[in-house]
This record gives sequence, C-alpha cells and structure tokens, in this order.
Amino acid sequence: MPKFQRMPLLVFLCLASACSPRDFLNRRLAEDLIVASPTFNSTQELWLRTGVISNKDYLSPEYLVLQHHGWITGSNATCSSQVGPPPCWDVALTPGGVNVFRDLIPNDASISQYFSVPSARRDLVQVTGISKGEQTAQVDFLWKWVPLNAVGAALYNEQMQYSSSVTFRHYDDGWRVMETTPAASDQGLDDALKNGVPAQ
Repeated sequence: MPKFQRMPLLVFLCLASACSPRDFLNRRLAEDLIVASPTFNSTQELWLRTGVISNKDYLSPEYLVLQHHGWITGSNATCSSQVGPPPCWDVALTPGGVNVFRDLIPNDASISQYFSVPSARRDLVQVTGISKGEQTAQVDFLWKWVPLNAVGAALYNEQMQYSSSVTFRHYDDGWRVMETTPAASDQGLDDALKNGVPAQ
C-alpha cells in the first residue's frame, strides 16, 4: 500500500482506539515531559554554614569559590565535639558577602547559621536522540544550569552543557518520564541529572 494511502488508515485506527498525543514519543513530546518534570524543575540550592565548620567543609569546591570572591572569611577555631577533626574554621560573611547574600538569606539565618540559598535552575537545550522499544525508551538530552543570582553565576558556568540519558515508560495514558530509577537497567530523571557528563 502506498504511503499516502496508509496515513488515513493510521489516523482512523488511532481514533478508533482512542489514542492520545502522548502515545507517540517524538523529540517534541520528550522535551515537553522533561521540562514539565518536578525533578527537572527543582532549584539547585547552596547550603551555607557560618560559625565553626570542619576543614573538609571549608575546603569544599563551593566554599573555595565563595572565598575566592571574597564573600566569606575564616579564622582558626577550636573544634567542637560535633565538628572535627582539627583544624576547624570560624566562618563569617565579609561585608561584600553580606551585600551579595542579604536578599537571599532567610530571616532566621543569623540564629541557625545554616541556610540554603537558591542558586540555579536547569534549562533543557535539546533532545538529541530516542532509542525506543515497545514499553520503554531511552531519551538522550542536553541541559545546562542557568544562574539565578550572583552566587549561582559564581558557582555554575552557564555555557557548560551536560549530556544525560533518561528512561521513559509507556502506560495506558501514554509515555511518561521516570522521575526515579525504576530498575537496575533503567535510569530515572533524578539519577540522569546527577550523572550528567559535560557535553563534548
């Protein structure tokens, strides 16, 4: 049967079986489902602790960036029973750090000395490929971080793109992106984003 004659038949069969647009996994649908995912839309948070912290925390990549920008300072401190081993550091925001963090810090931060700062969100660049079976599919995609403020701009390179692969599964109402890893051979969106590698 010629191709132009098959199309009306396919449309009729789809209408007769109550197909939905989500029954046909193409790149556009995959992009829409990934972008709509709560996992993909979760904001990246920087957890910042002031006061006495361990040397391991003080030398972490995030704290080194904050030190490099002159936003935090640390002086040698005595380790507590909960923090150690020595050396420990008494960390405080510099005046420049106060200016940067002022509108980002919760009101009770001065009491808790441990708070989160929203720093970046994810942006989908494109779906690069789909490998599809009858009930599952692997979708490859590129994404990047978009800084939300000066802190995010210091921590994340907006030009850097990451490559990830996520499992989709076909249900009675159409294709869905798996938020968590459903099986050892699959990869949910949470793990796909954690395991994203810099794109070439």
